[in-house]
Amino acid sequence: MCGFVGFADSKLEIDKVQVINDMMDTIIHRGPDSGNYFSDDRATLGFRRLSIIDLSDEGNQPMLNEDGSCVLVFNGEIYNYQELREDLIEKGHIFKCDSDSEVVVHAYEEYGVDLLQKVRGMFAFAIWDKNNESMFLARDFFGIKPLYYTQNTADNSLIFGSEIKSFLKQPAFKKELNKDAIKPYLTFQYSVLDETFFKGVYKLKPGHYMLYKKGNIEIKPYWDIDFDADDKGLDHYIEEINNTLKESVNYHKISDVKVGSFLSGGVDSSYITALLMPNKTFSVGFQDHEGIFNETNLAKDLSDILEIENYKELMTADQAFEMLPTIQYHMDEPQSNLSSVPLYFLSKLASEHVTVVLSGEGADEIFGGYAWYQKSGKLEKYEKIPYGIRRVISGISAALPQNKITNFLVKGGQPVEEKFIGQARIFEEEDARKVLKDEYQTGPSVQSITKKVYDKVKGKDDVTKMQYLDLKLWLPGDILLKADKMSMAHSIELRVPFLDKEVMSMASHIPSDLRVNDIDTKYALRAASEKVLPEEWAKREKVGFPVPMRHWLREEKYYNIVKEMFESDIAKEFFQTEELMKYLDDHYHGRHNYARNIYTVYVFLVWYKKFFIEL
Repeated sequence: MCGFVGFADSKLEIDKVQVINDMMDTIIHRGPDSGNYFSDDRATLGFRRLSIIDLSDEGNQPMLNEDGSCVLVFNGEIYNYQELREDLIEKGHIFKCDSDSEVVVHAYEEYGVDLLQKVRGMFAFAIWDKNNESMFLARDFFGIKPLYYTQNTADNSLIFGSEIKSFLKQPAFKKELNKDAIKPYLTFQYSVLDETFFKGVYKLKPGHYMLYKKGNIEIKPYWDIDFDADDKGLDHYIEEINNTLKESVNYHKISDVKVGSFLSGGVDSSYITALLMPNKTFSVGFQDHEGIFNETNLAKDLSDILEIENYKELMTADQAFEMLPTIQYHMDEPQSNLSSVPLYFLSKLASEHVTVVLSGEGADEIFGGYAWYQKSGKLEKYEKIPYGIRRVISGISAALPQNKITNFLVKGGQPVEEKFIGQARIFEEEDARKVLKDEYQTGPSVQSITKKVYDKVKGKDDVTKMQYLDLKLWLPGDILLKADKMSMAHSIELRVPFLDKEVMSMASHIPSDLRVNDIDTKYALRAASEKVLPEEWAKREKVGFPVPMRHWLREEKYYNIVKEMFESDIAKEFFQTEELMKYLDDHYHGRHNYARNIYTVYVFLVWYKKFFIEL
């Protein structure tokens, strides 16, 4: 796990060595072990290393091929690198070290962009091809590793890297706020557009590669998810899930440094832990809140059963509010998923003992684990009414005052494409407009964002449509981004065995009624996990990573902290502050639970202050 930065075709009179070193210093948390750079007339690449595989200096980057014509900077892990290495040696390639990174540069020599069809792992990388005078950048299948790029520069040069904050050190970069990103963020809680909150800075999409040559950019997909269910019975899928996940975990534990695992009380991290059997597990919860806000006892109980040492810590509201500016700095863009906070502290705890951790991200999206995917009994009964009648009732109900009944009737007459936008829905779109100043009510509509994804799974069942949407938007935009940024903030590598292309290929054949049914979510996965887990862990209801924000915002201390920000000049630039105060006061006095709305706005303001006022 590492980080890289780079730029190409810079026309400004700058000290390239000083600039690339300044950019590298900005992401030193991603690679504290060593750093180096490459520079010629056209391209400059910098690299920070966190040593995981082949700890020798021979594994340092930038890494060159035999004749020095290809220069690589690589972030991630290629889990099948040993097999690929043997194949490349047979074809005549000469290796200097045992790292997986060197396999990538030789595979590019041999296969060009088709190397992406051969690798298995998580990655973002850039290869400067001197002979072709081109830059080849690629991002892994699911978007586990981040990769940003921009030509929003004074000289139309290209800048790219693992974190946007490094761009601020490049003199050609134009730091501008992308006004179109704010309104969608208030609904989705994360940066959902391809263009980030920094104008002209883009995320390379998961499963895509980019070719840059003489100022021109060409982006192409190389992989996609294809749900194609067959029906071979539950027992068949139980065996397949166990065998495929065992193989994936075996690949993901390859390391020359210590490996542990994150562990909550849920089935996903518990399943990975039981397959991995590490020496140490790590858990966090919140002080003064038992049960839903503190699963550390469950993690400790399972660790004891498996005879694994468990480390746990409890956090406070003071810690959360104090570290929020730092958390948002590491995130690069505003992101109000509350679980980023405990994940930051969990990563800090783990970093004191290990360098690599395995985690359970991705299981819900691949195997169907979210409550949204499961219809309630009431909805199933209601859907027996002909759709045309429900559609009319939905339209009428939408015009009435909103409450639980009218909301149910509205959604009961909507297709999934209209009612499901992903696992988070903070502000309704109209409410987002009401709290924003006119200048910031721009940006694409919610439906236009999701439609492009839904159009690719026309004809599929509703569960598959929702999973596909979450795999394409929620997973890379929220779940994986915070996993990468919070772990790398503490210089540890987080690996996600569920998000392996072979696991996805296997899971894509499981019928939707074995993914989600009226008995449970992740039905087949839970059944498979019983091979290695006690039944109570396999069947435990999903909790996630809950944070007691709604309780904190009803305490005077934290109410006043947020109030001060909501009444600040920064807030007045973007928001109708009187509307914000209505949310805050109604929540504080217990009239409504607006914790997520309040926190989403507060996070944006904290982020903006950090990046546009202080930096």
